[in-house]
Amino acid sequence: MSATLRIVHSTGFSYAGGATASFNEARMMPRSSHEQQVVHSRIDVSPVPWTSTYTDYWGTSVTAFEVFERHEALSVTATSVVDIQRQPVTDPRLSWAELADASVIDAHCELLELSDRVAPPEDLLAAAHALRAQSATPREFALGIVDLVHTQVRYEFGSTGVHTQASEAWQQRVGVCQDMAHLVIGALRVEGVPARYVSGYLMPSKASELDVPYAGESHAWVQFWDGAWVGADPTNNVLPGDLHVEVAVGRDYRDVAPLTGIFTGGGASNMFVSVEVTRLA
Repeated sequence: MSATLRIVHSTGFSYAGGATASFNEARMMPRSSHEQQVVHSRIDVSPVPWTSTYTDYWGTSVTAFEVFERHEALSVTATSVVDIQRQPVTDPRLSWAELADASVIDAHCELLELSDRVAPPEDLLAAAHALRAQSATPREFALGIVDLVHTQVRYEFGSTGVHTQASEAWQQRVGVCQDMAHLVIGALRVEGVPARYVSGYLMPSKASELDVPYAGESHAWVQFWDGAWVGADPTNNVLPGDLHVEVAVGRDYRDVAPLTGIFTGGGASNMFVSVEVTRLA
């Protein structure tokens, strides 16, 4: 299976009192890898800014831009065409002993840390520890945690925000894809499995026709270390396939936010977002 997708991601801010200047970073351009090839990608910003691009510490493409004129709103549109052909990893690669080797821990130490954002609550810790004890391999354990979070936490659009901690979503047993990814990451890390947050897009399941745009949204899933990075989508309890488009990776949401920035001026700012996904092949 393979797919070619076009993604148009529009976002930005409106400023209640107007902005005299703004300084921003966008992480909205998909990554190229052996599983997905970026055919075309561009970012358009209005008002027209000064821009610079770089690759961040985690390998994500970043567009930094500055606007030095008064503006009532800032609009950013990323348009990308991506060829995707994922080869699912079906067999475990590492044993628990191999995963605990000092070289693995050293190489992935940052992806074993428990920040407040991903730290699991006590009952999830207990469940993870019990599942670890009965899992023959790290892969079996990781997929078990994904299934556990998917089963226990109900997806509800808008039920939480970008600043919600994993423990809050677990307590209320409802959240969005960001929360489920954070819960899985925390449970894996506490048992010594390096895990990272992935942001991107997912073609809506209802989308069946070619060349027909469908309303979508940003999506999040996880990758865990099993001798290579293996993806898992706890929101849908699946391994990422040809309809998942990877954009950025990091320790948690803070490393991958699509658009961040500061501005000078009076009043508050409001963010707007829309995503359109079209299957081309």
